[in-house]
Amino acid sequence: RIGSFAVGDGARPLLIAGPCVIESEDLILAVAERIAKLPITREFHFVFKASYLKDNRSAGESFRGPGLDAGLRALEKVRERVGCPVLSDVHGPDEVAAAAPVLDVVQIPAFLCRQTSLIEAAGACGKPVNVKKGQFLSPPEMANAVKKVEECGSRRIVLTERGSSFGYNNLV
Repeated sequence: RIGSFAVGDGARPLLIAGPCVIESEDLILAVAERIAKLPITREFHFVFKASYLKDNRSAGESFRGPGLDAGLRALEKVRERVGCPVLSDVHGPDEVAAAAPVLDVVQIPAFLCRQTSLIEAAGACGKPVNVKKGQFLSPPEMANAVKKVEECGSRRIVLTERGSSFGYNNLV
């Protein structure tokens, strides 16, 4: 279950949508409200996604988001005002404890999909865990991430395909 709806076999598919990073509270509220009104949300279960911190940026000076506290407050407002579940990336085990009370789904970023301590913290937090498949992994290798979450007592697992890389910069 995510929020008020069932996920998995026989259920409507998930639509995880929203901006990559929280640029402002007003913007994510407007985006979430707009997505929630789209006709596609009658066919899919809508989960709003925006990152409070984008920790994987090419350049150090790139905008990374408002940070944990301000970002979680903004995501909480989205859930309250729009009525949809919210999801965000976590980057370390310490973030999971702070983020889990606010998030409906804890997301493991693609580049961190092998980080055992992070996955274990997410699996133990009591919330559904979405693990994004790293482009450097084959689909069967995601069984290891699933097993790590399950070993923490959770079977509430979503996997997100992120494509595959062939050589350098060739995402398929």
